[in-house]
Amino acid sequence: MKDINTLLENRIFYYFDKLTKIPRCSFEEEKIRAYLINFAKEKGLEYKTDEIGNVVIIKEATEGYEDVDSIILQGHMDMVCEKTPECTIDFSKDPIKYEIDGDFIIARETTLGADNGIAVAMTLALLESNDYKHPKIEALFTVNEESGMTGAANLEKGMVTSKRLLNIDSETEGVGCISCAGAERDLIKLQKEYKELDKNKNLYEIIVNGLKGGHSGQEIQVGLGNAVKILGRSLYRIFEKVDGDLVEIEGGAKPNAIPRYARALVAVREEDIKKIQDVIVELNSHFVTELGKVDPDVRLNFEKSKESRDKAFTDDFKNKILGLINVLPNGVIAMSKNIEGLVETSVNVGVIENKEDSVNIISNIRSSVQSSKEYIGLVNKIAAENFGADIEIITKYPAWEYKEHSPLREVAKKAYKEVSGKEFKLEAIHAGLECGIFVETIGDIDMLSIGPNMKGVHAPGEHLSISSTERVFDFLIKILENLK
Repeated sequence: MKDINTLLENRIFYYFDKLTKIPRCSFEEEKIRAYLINFAKEKGLEYKTDEIGNVVIIKEATEGYEDVDSIILQGHMDMVCEKTPECTIDFSKDPIKYEIDGDFIIARETTLGADNGIAVAMTLALLESNDYKHPKIEALFTVNEESGMTGAANLEKGMVTSKRLLNIDSETEGVGCISCAGAERDLIKLQKEYKELDKNKNLYEIIVNGLKGGHSGQEIQVGLGNAVKILGRSLYRIFEKVDGDLVEIEGGAKPNAIPRYARALVAVREEDIKKIQDVIVELNSHFVTELGKVDPDVRLNFEKSKESRDKAFTDDFKNKILGLINVLPNGVIAMSKNIEGLVETSVNVGVIENKEDSVNIISNIRSSVQSSKEYIGLVNKIAAENFGADIEIITKYPAWEYKEHSPLREVAKKAYKEVSGKEFKLEAIHAGLECGIFVETIGDIDMLSIGPNMKGVHAPGEHLSISSTERVFDFLIKILENLK
């Protein structure tokens, strides 16, 4: 087991440690961008930026590789900023607290940011060194991958010129990603309608917590509990039994993370408390049975609120929002007919927002089949319209389709065999990678995605394998060395 000082002697983890101290939530990449630009200046490397904030750092070819075609090494600057309810960290200024546990770097109370900080750290360690053989490198660091991939979508023409790209945003060592799902993110907005709060009713909180959460693409097939859907189901059942009012509702944090937490503020009569408690006990039993070993710590809590309010949602609005939450599709919709075990189409009802004038639901659709993605979008539209809500597509991106011919893929297969003695596996994933967008913003280029072993990305407890990171870096160096 390595201690922190020994770990930081490795330049990859030296830079990763630096990144844990730099705020870099999606849409808040100013400080990490400044760090990258300053790095380029200090190392005497050429760099470029574009209007949306992407950064490219260029390192010229080493001796003997001047005539070899250049390559893009790519990762994204931002991270999903998620934390446990009791965690007090302020992601806008506080460093990520992590620890070493055996072979893993783990953030217990927050996301770690290895997705995709490890790509940035590996690339910086490579760019600063003169010990490796490689052709000209265009290191591309994009902004806002996690909340819409707008950096990749708005990459300015001419920022990069290479015709091959190695994305370092996969999460399994020894497996190269060769295709990924496209996505659509729908914003469903229902305008609030209020009535005066009945003074004979008291405020209580209904809270869903204890869920693991996770990546809505990579882990959707696991069947993890969705706090927003559980809350909607629970409220519907409760209001079937008692005459109660809905005052507030919110849940989830990121559209691409399976929501771990959701809450509602309700107003009910004291004489109905026993009925509600009985429903809560029954629902908790159902949820534990349904989620089994996958999410066994799910809990539905009912407790007196210390808050005060003078108005509640109208009955009509209450019925609309709860109807919407319950009928919106969620989870795995279809498995691939071509690749065994691969999810083809899925949906994640990821966020319900309590805005000043509206309650908003954000639904994240993924599919490797364009028509299926469009159909689920239509289902969302029909549901929204039937409950009097507005809907808009706030972001979408295409799938990265499999290419039959890929010289970069062949180089990687050979390189992995050389460094590990094992065969390099290839797979398609049910998650979004920027590679699909690069086909449109860069052009028809040869691409592959690799990365070290990570688990729990997009949720507190995210961890990264130290030894796997070291092996994947060696693999990366061997790929560059073998390029022709």
